[in-house]
Amino acid sequence: MPAPQAVHDLVERYEYNRPVYHKGQKNETELRREFLDPFFRALGWDIDNNKGSSEAYKEVAHEDPIRIRGQTKFIDYSFRIGDKRKFICEAKKPGVAIKDDLSAALQLRRYAWNAKLKLSILTNFEEFAVYDCNVPIRKEDTAATARIAFFPYTEYEKRWDRIAAVFSPDGIRKGSFDKYVETTGEKHGTAGVDEKFLEDIENWRLLLARNIALRNSALTQEDVNTAVQLTIDRLIFLRICEDRGIEKYETLRAVSDGEAVYSHICELFRFADDKYNSGLFHFADEAGSDEMPDTLTPSLLIDDAVLKNIIRRLYYPESPYEFSVIPAEILGQVYEQFLGKVIRLTAAHRADVEDKPEVRKAGGVFYTPAYIVDYIVTKTVGEQVKGKTPRDVAKLRVLDPACGSGSFLLGAYRFLLVWHRDWYIENLVPVLKDRLPTSLEVRALLPDPVASGKAAKKEGAYELPVYKSGNGDASKLRSDWRLTTAERKRILLNNIFGVDIDKQAVEVTKLSLLLKVLEEESGENISKQLKLFAERALPSLHRNIRCGNSLVAPDYFTHKQAHPFNT
Repeated sequence: MPAPQAVHDLVERYEYNRPVYHKGQKNETELRREFLDPFFRALGWDIDNNKGSSEAYKEVAHEDPIRIRGQTKFIDYSFRIGDKRKFICEAKKPGVAIKDDLSAALQLRRYAWNAKLKLSILTNFEEFAVYDCNVPIRKEDTAATARIAFFPYTEYEKRWDRIAAVFSPDGIRKGSFDKYVETTGEKHGTAGVDEKFLEDIENWRLLLARNIALRNSALTQEDVNTAVQLTIDRLIFLRICEDRGIEKYETLRAVSDGEAVYSHICELFRFADDKYNSGLFHFADEAGSDEMPDTLTPSLLIDDAVLKNIIRRLYYPESPYEFSVIPAEILGQVYEQFLGKVIRLTAAHRADVEDKPEVRKAGGVFYTPAYIVDYIVTKTVGEQVKGKTPRDVAKLRVLDPACGSGSFLLGAYRFLLVWHRDWYIENLVPVLKDRLPTSLEVRALLPDPVASGKAAKKEGAYELPVYKSGNGDASKLRSDWRLTTAERKRILLNNIFGVDIDKQAVEVTKLSLLLKVLEEESGENISKQLKLFAERALPSLHRNIRCGNSLVAPDYFTHKQAHPFNT
């Protein structure tokens, strides 16, 4: 099919003004508005959201925010089918040599690979580069690494059939996008972020298991499994918080530079206990809590070399990961594979890692694909919330009686977060446009606060559940509205419940859900919460996500239960 007239006009206008543009008289914003917006509009994308889609389902997100090492960065274009991001596009101003711009290429590929996207685009309209984002970044990469297509604006018209087949919404729905990746992308030496991260944490597990077993001869097999799991989870949690700007970047790296590394790391863990209250860091009895503290890991002996090896792999250039970009759902999928193995101790107290018996029998671990999770959640939770208010939805309980690594609970929680945000945008933001609602108006709209934390217990603690994170007219910039941390915690504690017989799976489910709570959080907000309300950033999930057997009678627990690590 021939290129639309709009594309012909864009090419002609750019050609005519190209000398002026190269003198710097056209910035990136102008380029996007005058050339790239019309270009993608010609491909069939709803650039201006003329369909009036809700925030979660807009086809094109402009200036899509992500937090990188404490700073908010913005992806120029994020293209979505339904609520799933398919590819991103980074724009540069005219005159930037896209063909040789290494930093721009690495930035694009780093974002896209960590977000598990297959293809992405780097362009200044004059040049158009397509990258295979299945290829992880390596220290020796050039601007051409993983680039599978490159052509100038003068070829847009003759290549339009191919461009539209791959990057138009119709082409993506017909499968041309995925087919293009399979036939054109690099086939050797590639690994997705999930495969690469699984490989790393499995290596860390073996290193830690053997060292802990060697240096702590009194530990049982269950103790070793618990110690290794908690240490890996805590390091990953804090490293993710660094990239999200909640913790100071390179905090873990700094404490690993000297000697007695584990004792310094334990100090960080204790600070985290004071700050987060997640159960992941819980070292002492607390009044009013029946959660058992961790008395095992603070006394461990772990060699410096082992910890330095692991922490080094968590930072660039040794690490390809941008933890603020990796979705919590991807981490859950990785952990589901990770949980298919268990640490065993030999008679000589040497640690080995092997498949669990049930995994060997089944021929491997098979996690539920995201699209199946989304479909089931939409057809179950989605049907239950139709036509209801947050006060009604507060009565809803989502229970997964065999939650595994938490894929269904995470999907349900994500759905409820989006539903609440959109409901508040539709029903509260119009009020907020002109004035703050009265306490009675807020109380009529919102469910009761969760009775946890001093702020929630205060009389009339009906704080607004959304806040505006950007500048401008709130009624127009819908994407600027975010759920407060208190509201995200309330929804989690009130609506999400799970049980699993595998203690490790329970801990992974908690970790995934807690990371979802912090997804849009900042260090500044957490500090304010601690200072104003003496309330820590995360809820404890020990009452929501339990280790147990859902298929037995209540009196089962009157007898001693064999621990799954010892079977």
